[in-house]
Amino acid sequence: MRVVVQRVSSASVTIEEKKKGAIEKGLLIFLGIEHSDDSEDVDWLTRKIIALRIFSDPEGKMNLDIKAVNGSILVISQFTLHASTKKGNRPSFIKAARPDRAIPLYELFIHSLEQAGIQCESGAFGADMQVSLVNNGPVTIIMDSKNRS
Repeated sequence: MRVVVQRVSSASVTIEEKKKGAIEKGLLIFLGIEHSDDSEDVDWLTRKIIALRIFSDPEGKMNLDIKAVNGSILVISQFTLHASTKKGNRPSFIKAARPDRAIPLYELFIHSLEQAGIQCESGAFGADMQVSLVNNGPVTIIMDSKNRS
């Protein structure tokens, strides 16, 4: 699993001109799932994201995690995070999981965050979505469960 985590002041997702989800202070997470991902990848990423100390403390240092600031998370599925651009000019998405594999893991990821006490919103898997955000910092972090070093 690959994620792009952005610290946001606000974020929302709109599908067919209807707002599907919105958060204020928190994290916007773009989630890409590849065919070899499983529940262990979900568990690892969930733990890492919840523990990320990327929110400012009273002294302005990044010392606080999502729970400490009572933040929310907006999760957006994004298979294009597994694009390969090694050959040619059109990206290949051969590593991206097919929907029958990806949807249950996407839902498990959201459920895992909620089980940890985080208020979550989400887009719709496979939908054409318009995502709006105010990146706070900016702070953007990329993590891959297959590269844990």
